[in-house]
Amino acid sequence: MQQPVPVVDPSLDLEAEIVRLKRERNAIILAHYYQESEIQDVADVIGDSLQLAQAARKTNADVIAFCGVHFMAETAKILNPTKVVVLPDMDAGCSLADSAPIDRFRAWQARHPGSVTISYINCSAEVKAASDLICTSSNAEKIVRSVPADKKILFAPDRNLGRYLVQKTGRDMVLWQGVCIVHETFSEKKLIALRERHPDAALIAHPECEPGLLEMAEFIGSTSALLNYAVDSPKQTFIVATEAGILHQMQKRAPHKSFIAAPPESSCACNECPYMRLNTMEKLYLALRDLTPRLEMPEALRAAAELPITRMLELSV
Repeated sequence: MQQPVPVVDPSLDLEAEIVRLKRERNAIILAHYYQESEIQDVADVIGDSLQLAQAARKTNADVIAFCGVHFMAETAKILNPTKVVVLPDMDAGCSLADSAPIDRFRAWQARHPGSVTISYINCSAEVKAASDLICTSSNAEKIVRSVPADKKILFAPDRNLGRYLVQKTGRDMVLWQGVCIVHETFSEKKLIALRERHPDAALIAHPECEPGLLEMAEFIGSTSALLNYAVDSPKQTFIVATEAGILHQMQKRAPHKSFIAAPPESSCACNECPYMRLNTMEKLYLALRDLTPRLEMPEALRAAAELPITRMLELSV
């Protein structure tokens, strides 16, 4: 159930109040590229999962306001046990994390003894603690290649990213069958029609997308890689197959170019993550004002989850 939100005085200048509270609390605002544009514009750091994990690890702030989803704020807390970590809406979850409950995950591991488990960062703290390595879409290929060739790899929870990595690395991995509700919703049929209307457009896609769509893409990469490619490419028009929030940063960094969100199967706004969009400026203001809702976890779980995340960060330098 979505948490009730106290009424915020509509006369407040939320941006000014957030800046004031940030200064008073010695707080840092970390925001994912998939957040609403107004949240991105007040953030201190905007990035993908790897960039935000790195920023969380380095910060000297006393308070981390994490504008993303639950597993991202958990990661920040895992890396900063003594800091206050707040998430504007605690119901901001993730379909990938939900697809891998810890009891089923451990049973899956037990069926493959001696394997190395690599878990995509889109998973719970419990799954991280049970994994040997964590990866993001930015460093996944590097993490997979770091595992000795004679070791069997279990990869969870995103099957599409896993398939893409099998193709890129040649490693025969056992894949957990999870999917992102945003990235699996793009319509190949509508995309073909859209490309006919924009024949000069480059299709760029996140590796969480379905294989058929990836086969059509000119470039495949993490959210930050898609952003950099779109800015640096000589092409002027791009069809972007990932969560539509990234278009805000693309347009800011390349205002002379055109960016088109890849169409979902239905007429809904399914190319927007419903969990990411639970965070709002009002909720961010309240989180900084009241320092709730806070991320907390048992120290034993936090310490166990920190080990594979630290290995990932060391391999990502």
